[in-house]
Amino acid sequence: MNLLNIFSLNVKKYRQLKKLSQEKLAEMSNLHRTYISDIECGRRNISIENIEKLAGALEIDAYLLFKKDENKDKYND
Repeated sequence: MNLLNIFSLNVKKYRQLKKLSQEKLAEMSNLHRTYISDIECGRRNISIENIEKLAGALEIDAYLLFKKDENKDKYND
């Protein structure tokens, strides 16, 4: 799995853990809803500024968006 896929899955995971819609996350991070959708689908390369906006809206450290979920791989083997 490449870094873009890991990032995309983590944005979606943390958004869902916070029980936020894509629209609400977009509003909180001052980004467009379709941009959030594109990020979660791995269709966008994202700037560091926007990574900071997303992490701030999700109330997490930005590095967590790049951290591979080791438990997920155990079930995908």
